[in-house]
Amino acid sequence: MNISWEVKNVQKKQSIFHNSRIILLLILIIFSIGQLFPLVWLIDFSLCKSGDVYGANILKIPSPPQFQNYYIAWKDGKIPHYFINSVIVNVTSVGLTVILSLMMAYAFVRMKWKLSNKVLMYVLLGLMIPIHATLLPNFIIFKEIHILDSYLALILPYVAFSLPQAVFLMTGFIGSIPREIEESAVMDGAGIFTILFKIIFPLSTPAIVTVTVTTFLTTWNEFIMAATYLTSDKFRTLPFSVYNFAGQYASNYAVQFAVMTIVALPSLIVYILLNEQVTKGVTLGALKG
Repeated sequence: MNISWEVKNVQKKQSIFHNSRIILLLILIIFSIGQLFPLVWLIDFSLCKSGDVYGANILKIPSPPQFQNYYIAWKDGKIPHYFINSVIVNVTSVGLTVILSLMMAYAFVRMKWKLSNKVLMYVLLGLMIPIHATLLPNFIIFKEIHILDSYLALILPYVAFSLPQAVFLMTGFIGSIPREIEESAVMDGAGIFTILFKIIFPLSTPAIVTVTVTTFLTTWNEFIMAATYLTSDKFRTLPFSVYNFAGQYASNYAVQFAVMTIVALPSLIVYILLNEQVTKGVTLGALKG
């Protein structure tokens, strides 16, 4: 009798667990559709005629696909020029953020000095500072030191705003690396930079990839600071393509959608390719930190 009751109890728990998984899966599917639908809608109408956006259909199969929208976007949106500027700014910003956050995190976690905890706290306070609060002070400072309308006018604030989150992720991950590895390297005569870049750097690959992707996604699509600190086309980045088309092609929505798709494409590709590493880095940093 007891065995029968226990079997029924186990079966009931399994049924509840199974139903819960189905409900959770349905919620995740609905959430995913809600997240992906705007992108699908954007790509769909970027291949349609401009007037099709006013139709009754939520989605429409382009017949025929209007690939000339992308040609106009590429040519009149100055995509190649803005793209090169974005690559220069973002590669530099990401590289500096990764190197500085790695060095800072190692100093906070491994080196024993009196004010380490307080300095780390001040660095992490940067997570709570809104971008808008720094626009005017930075504008005045950059004007005084003559770096307005230059790559530095974007690289410096991008690195400054990316460092707090990067240091937060790096400290959690580096703290999980066994000290014995570094002690063995010291006994073999390795210096501080050898340990940092030949031992800690390779072991911290998941965290470094996470910092790289999050920094890239933040800076690639950033527009507020770029619009404030840049005045000429010489240094403007890719989001300005969308801004320019808003006036030049105000009624041609299909071309505007094509520009938006081109601008969003690099960040989507980077995230899709490195999504697994990002998830791994965040999870390990959270669990071990």
